[in-house]
Amino acid sequence: MSLEIAREVQFTFDANDPGALATFWAEALGYQVQPPPAGFDSWEQALTAWGVPPERHNSASAVVDPKGAGPRLFFQQVPEGKSGKNRVHLDVRAAPGLSGDERMAALEAEAARLVTFGATRLERHEPVPPNAGHLIMADPEGNEFCLD
Repeated sequence: MSLEIAREVQFTFDANDPGALATFWAEALGYQVQPPPAGFDSWEQALTAWGVPPERHNSASAVVDPKGAGPRLFFQQVPEGKSGKNRVHLDVRAAPGLSGDERMAALEAEAARLVTFGATRLERHEPVPPNAGHLIMADPEGNEFCLD
């Protein structure tokens, strides 16, 4: 008897501006905004053909790993803003295999790059064994994530 326990995972974000948040996370993760379905040159073209009103064109977006290995991130528009600390967050592994000053320098460089795309730097946690050190950031809509 074979028991299949692995599942595909998708992470869903509530957002005020799904398109902008998708663009940020595509940049942060090396992902791409999910291409439109076959037969359409753009999402706008597809949505218009399906009868979606123009004011709803930015109600959802998604990013995918171009290599097909990582999970899909889905962004759905909601009317309310973020109201508290995330109960779940993403760790962006920006310095795997590095330690000490080299690790923190790599994390600082990635933090500076993501700030240019709308991220906010929140905290720095120094490497103190057994913790290797990390940075806490927020995406353009305030969702916390770690550069690890």
